[in-house]
Amino acid sequence: MNLLLIETSTNVCSVALYSPGRLVSRETDAPKAHASRLAVLIDEVLKECGLTVGDCSAVAVSKGPGSYTGLRVGVSTAKGLCFGASLPLISVCSLQLLAQLYADTVSEMPYRIVSMIDARRMEVYTAAFRVEQDHAGGFARPVDEVRAEIITPDSFAGLLEQGPVAFVGNGAEKCSSVITHPNARFINSSSHACGMAKAAQKAWDDKKFEDVAYFTPFYLKEFRAVISQKGV
Repeated sequence: MNLLLIETSTNVCSVALYSPGRLVSRETDAPKAHASRLAVLIDEVLKECGLTVGDCSAVAVSKGPGSYTGLRVGVSTAKGLCFGASLPLISVCSLQLLAQLYADTVSEMPYRIVSMIDARRMEVYTAAFRVEQDHAGGFARPVDEVRAEIITPDSFAGLLEQGPVAFVGNGAEKCSSVITHPNARFINSSSHACGMAKAAQKAWDDKKFEDVAYFTPFYLKEFRAVISQKGV
């Protein structure tokens, strides 16, 4: 099994090739580089592993929520690869991969992990996860619905009363001055394709694939074009 993982939901554009016992990755955080760099990163990872796209078992892509442009680039690239090489398509929630990245790096798990992707001002895309132990280690499983939330001092009060909560992702740091509960832990972490590996493998094992022709990103909120106020 060789799974090509593509993550473009935030400012970091990353790619990984996962198979049992091997995880090779590339990434860039250069501004607005998704469209120009994604294909290059894919080519570099495949060449390092001595593979072609046709040698992959499936392509997995972060489905959102997150950057409107980034998601469009990632999903369209993944669909193009699947069409061209007749591969199945797997989607992974952008918030789940953030929780998984944290779960893979700590030994003592908090009561819950809350993933946050910055949605500007004091709004975040968010969902909570619990970590379940299996033969492959901890697996981050969602415990509520993905939503957009404007952060207030009372946000996540119910979870915080039950025990320590780790807030992770690029939306976490700005919330630390608003959510001041002693059980809150804030980790300003970046999204990365490596966090997709366990969810992608589970989808592969369960044969849970997307319809390549009709699959679209999960934007959560409608895109709004902003008219520049600068003179042209």
